[in-house]
Amino acid sequence: MKRVSALQFIALGIIWGSSYPLIKVSGEGLNPGQLVLARLVLGAAVLTVVGAVTGARLPRFGFVWVHITVTTVLGMVAPFLLLAWGEQHTSAAMAGVLTGATPVLTLGLATVQLRSERATARRGLGVALGFAGIVLVIAPWHGATGTAGGELACLAVAVIYAGHAVFVRKFLSDRGIPPISSAAAQTLVAMVLQAALLPFLGWRTPSVTWQVALSIVLLGVFGTGLAYVLYNRLIADIGATGASAVNYLVPFISLVISAVFLGETISWNVPVGGAVIVASILLGENQLRTGGGLPRLRRPGPGRPSGGGDPASGPEPLLAAAVPAAGAEER
Repeated sequence: MKRVSALQFIALGIIWGSSYPLIKVSGEGLNPGQLVLARLVLGAAVLTVVGAVTGARLPRFGFVWVHITVTTVLGMVAPFLLLAWGEQHTSAAMAGVLTGATPVLTLGLATVQLRSERATARRGLGVALGFAGIVLVIAPWHGATGTAGGELACLAVAVIYAGHAVFVRKFLSDRGIPPISSAAAQTLVAMVLQAALLPFLGWRTPSVTWQVALSIVLLGVFGTGLAYVLYNRLIADIGATGASAVNYLVPFISLVISAVFLGETISWNVPVGGAVIVASILLGENQLRTGGGLPRLRRPGPGRPSGGGDPASGPEPLLAAAVPAAGAEER
């Protein structure tokens, strides 16, 4: 794992973790369909401008746009709508835990579909430890769980996000498309599809205060624009399983930000779960070793890549797998 990938990983976790409280504020002025469309329009505008400035053009018209459309449906449109419905019929905590199954599903699907990302005992242990950490952070036992239909919708989101990460890795990452171009194309397609669906999703007269406006701008520019550039780059650099792992950090970061800026309280389980998640990241990166005492950070030796992984196993994930956070609409 290169240092630049680690920095991108952390930055993406902070951006998507910040999206939770921003969505909470923006929801005071817009309904879910309006909010999603607004952030997609802003994200597409930002990516188009950045692409024009940097010389990164949209992919040429051809079959690649079929792949882009599929990734858009899997990564944005379908999970957005499923979560919008599912979270009306289940608790946010249960939704977070169920979508947290994404790492397990991503690892399993990647093992079947991607030769470079086979399951190993260490990756499997990293998945289990990371999932335990996210359950601790979210603590679903504190409230009602909701209906079976709502829970199934949230679990379906986890399946879809796993398919999205693997599909991007298999069909788009090796085409030489710059991450900015790929993210811009996906966001533009998502914007068109969301605009077509908006009349069927209900209408609410917007109530836009400066807080709502600022939250929407931040969600569009960073949570949709920059975030998907980073995510597409991470999938290309460290694989589908490793890139998805960023979502383990999202609930923890979200709760910390909400406590600092929105005055919400956090209990003992949040820092404990956060520590477990960090440990799972170190384990997934093969940065822990034991030897007569407590685990120690493993430093790369001469000729060893910083990820410390087996060269034959392909790109090393930052963690053994991941959660798409309660969905792109939720982040």
